[in-house]
Amino acid sequence: MAITLIVGALAVVFDTTVVSVAINDLARELNSPLSTIQWVSTGYLLAVFVTIPLAGWSQSRLGGRRLWTAALGVFLLGSILSALAWDAAGLIAFRILQGLAGGIMMPLMATLLMQAAQGRNIGKVMAIITVPTALGPILGPVLGGLILHLADWRWLFFVNLPFCVVGGLLAWRNLPDDRPPADRPRARLDVVGLLLLCPGFAALLYGLSQVEGSAGRADATVLIPLIGGLALVGGFTARSLTRTSGALVNLRLFRHRAVASSATLLFLGGISLFGSMTLLPLYFQQVRGEDALGAGLLLIPQGVGALLARGLAGKYTDRLGPRGVAFAAFAFVAATTVPFAFVTAGTSEVLLMAALFVRGIALGAAMIAPMGAAYVGLEHEEIPDAGIITRIAQQLGGAVGIAVLAVILQHSTGDARTPSALADGFGTAFWWSVAFTSAAVPLCLLLPGLPEPAAPDDAAEAEAAAKV
Repeated sequence: MAITLIVGALAVVFDTTVVSVAINDLARELNSPLSTIQWVSTGYLLAVFVTIPLAGWSQSRLGGRRLWTAALGVFLLGSILSALAWDAAGLIAFRILQGLAGGIMMPLMATLLMQAAQGRNIGKVMAIITVPTALGPILGPVLGGLILHLADWRWLFFVNLPFCVVGGLLAWRNLPDDRPPADRPRARLDVVGLLLLCPGFAALLYGLSQVEGSAGRADATVLIPLIGGLALVGGFTARSLTRTSGALVNLRLFRHRAVASSATLLFLGGISLFGSMTLLPLYFQQVRGEDALGAGLLLIPQGVGALLARGLAGKYTDRLGPRGVAFAAFAFVAATTVPFAFVTAGTSEVLLMAALFVRGIALGAAMIAPMGAAYVGLEHEEIPDAGIITRIAQQLGGAVGIAVLAVILQHSTGDARTPSALADGFGTAFWWSVAFTSAAVPLCLLLPGLPEPAAPDDAAEAEAAAKV
């Protein structure tokens, strides 16, 4: 079941990371300015945010297998249309179609595996769930660079097709048929909640995406969507907390300390992960003169470290509890980011790659432990909402991290033109990244601690007594 879901999810993860290194090439090939082509990524992220909250309701209506295969089919269609796009507007529209499917798939993957595990070996399950997100940063930028070097940009999207086709066939064969019984009452869609939450998050993400272009000023393109988004999300929050059932996302789960602390840590972790993934390629390209492929290759050690951390982080999360693993992981992420605050134009690449490798190990553990902690003590029907909450927290943290660190970088570099002056500006931005990560360290103490020992089985007790 895990392999089946991973194959399909790799299409979504690779698609995101492959396109991230191709913005300049797409602008040139489609004869469009960067401000327009940037919507190839921004539009995709907005669409993802719109459909993440719908994953729980959709699963209750269709069942996990049918929803997964349908979303994979839509993503396949979006990939084909993106590859055949004739201009920038068409490509942006088809990327939005991909995002609508991707927003359903990622939280649904976590939900299906958690429900199948039935609360057992949460750390091990989270290590499996994070395979796609660990492989994406390793292979995506390199794959994107190779495609642009050897072939046409349209192959950036054709490369998704094998994952979608094989993933769909495996899903129909291996996932359990969990469609709801025909005589069971169908869950009603919280339409009011949908109209509040989805546009609200989309407005917040749009406002954050405009921060860099306004250089952090109180620009209307930033303030209006941010204020409107906060108002809509605030309205949804107030409405959801007063409903005992039927809310689009059950925010009453925040009464569980594990859910609340996990969501907060994943928000801060998203700032650290996605913010640094914005700073690092820019540092290698602007200060050290690397091209997109060279920057992607230099980032491989961090991805390899995150991939290797999965097994150990899952094992020790199950053995020691999420609290200790998360505390150590976030502390190491902060510590291994400090060397980048001292970078210069001549800093040894070997030293930087070694620091990235250790940082990747810490980042992998920092994501697995709080994600697993969010499901501790939840009922079967509460798992989809917990998956949606954690996914939104991480993605929103990523959007905040990218926006805030981009503004800090703009102000710190200013009119710098020489590599040494640019390196000083990057050092300031990395210090801020260290500060955001350090803020998460004490919050790790709110996560669940040592797992409670399993209650002895009655049959085993009787057999032991008979032997005595």
